[in-house]
Amino acid sequence: MTNTIARIKKAGKKFEIQVDLENALNFKKGEEDLVYQGDFIFEDLKKGEKSSGEDLRQAFGTEDINEIAKIIVKEGEVQTTQEHRDAEQEKKFKQIVDFLSTNAVDPQSGNPHTPERIKSALEQAHINVKNVPIENQIPEIIEKVNSIIPIKIQTKKIKVTIPAIHTGKAYGVINQHKEEEKWLDNGSLEAVLKVPSGIIMDFYDKLNSITHGSALSEEIKEDE
Repeated sequence: MTNTIARIKKAGKKFEIQVDLENALNFKKGEEDLVYQGDFIFEDLKKGEKSSGEDLRQAFGTEDINEIAKIIVKEGEVQTTQEHRDAEQEKKFKQIVDFLSTNAVDPQSGNPHTPERIKSALEQAHINVKNVPIENQIPEIIEKVNSIIPIKIQTKKIKVTIPAIHTGKAYGVINQHKEEEKWLDNGSLEAVLKVPSGIIMDFYDKLNSITHGSALSEEIKEDE
C-alpha cells in the first residue's frame, strides 16, 4: 500500500486528504469504490490543519467526509510517485509493442515484425509514450517508427450505420477510425471506417454495447 495526497481547490480554499494511491487512481477511472479511512478533510495535510465545517459546506454543500473525499479524488489531483509513473510508462510501452506486433506488417514483404524488432525501433525513434489510450497514439508512433523500419497497420475497412438515437455516444467510438461520414435524412449516421485488424472484435463489442446491437455493419473489400 502506497499512501499519497489527493487535493482540490474549491471556493477559493484548498482541501487535502491522504489516500491509497492505487485505490484512488482506480476510483478516478471508475473501476472500484474509494476506501477513505480518515476522519477529517485538511486545508494543509502535512501541517495537520483541518478544514472547517463552514468551508466544507461552502465548497461541497455537505460535511459528509466520505462524500467529500470522493469529490476530491474524482475531480481533483492525485499525486503519483516516480516509481508509479515509471511502472505505468513501462506498461504502456509493452502494450504498444504488443499492439504493433499483432497489427503491423512490413509493407514491402507483408510479413509481421517481431516484438524484439519493434521494441528496438521504438527505442531508436525515441518514442515518448503518452498517458492516453494506446490507439490514440498509434498514428504518430507509426510515422516516427517508419523512419527506422518500414511498417504499416493492417486494417479492415467497414461501413457502419448508426441509428439517430445512438449517434451521440457512438460517435466517440468511431471517430478515431473514420474515413468518411454521411448524415442521413432520418438522423442516422453512415460512416466508412478503417479499424486495425487486431482490435476489430473489441471495436464491435464497444459499438454493440453502446447501440444495444442496433448498429448495422458490413466489411468493404479494399479493392472495391
